[in-house]
Amino acid sequence: MLEIKNLTKNFGGLVALDNVTFTVEKKQIFGLIGPNGAGKTTIFEIITGFLPACECQILLNGDRIDKYKAHQIASRGVARTFQNIRLFNSMTVSENIKVAQNMRTHSGISSLFRVGGRQERQLKEKTDELLNLMGLWEKRNEQSPSLSYGEQRRLEITRAMALDPEILLLDEPAAGMNETESEDLLKRIYEIRNRGITVLMIEHDMKVVMGLCDRVAVLNFGCLIAEGTPKEIQSDENVIDAYLGSDHEEDNNYA
Repeated sequence: MLEIKNLTKNFGGLVALDNVTFTVEKKQIFGLIGPNGAGKTTIFEIITGFLPACECQILLNGDRIDKYKAHQIASRGVARTFQNIRLFNSMTVSENIKVAQNMRTHSGISSLFRVGGRQERQLKEKTDELLNLMGLWEKRNEQSPSLSYGEQRRLEITRAMALDPEILLLDEPAAGMNETESEDLLKRIYEIRNRGITVLMIEHDMKVVMGLCDRVAVLNFGCLIAEGTPKEIQSDENVIDAYLGSDHEEDNNYA
């Protein structure tokens, strides 16, 4: 579904990404892991059109998208979240979702306050459906800053889902969550995949990665050093040396 070919990115004399190639299959949950500074978020920035690559081919369902602008890429079914939560803090939880739906239909924020009749019902039904999916329906009328950190993370994912993506890029979705919140998030992401949406995620929580992903790619200093199933990645000597550490199996129960 998503093909990354020979992705290279330099910042001045610094090589951020060096000839990175991997493929994400349809309806797959694919993890990108590696140390801080390995180039993971830079890949997201390039896929979504926020950064140009020095060299690459990025294909979505066979359509080359790396020459498109960010809004054109989004309109082709690519949505993302960010490391730092970006919500409309002056709006309620429901309004955050409705704004995203209006953006998808190019209606703009102003149209949020002048919809009526059938359109308003459809907007509400879709919003309620997504909030139920992510366990936020009971919070729908609260201002987004009043949510807990984990709930705000889930709201950002819900807002990305409102764009009806084919592929959802999640940048450290479990960051800052406690174990209970992380386990709940795993279930929500499974439900997203079960709706036919492909997921590409960056994550440092190895319990989340190993318990959730179908395949994992590992970056180190901008280079792809391994790709495979979670089980294969856990036992890869290059990955252990560069990222997981020799005592990873003792410290982490991935079963």
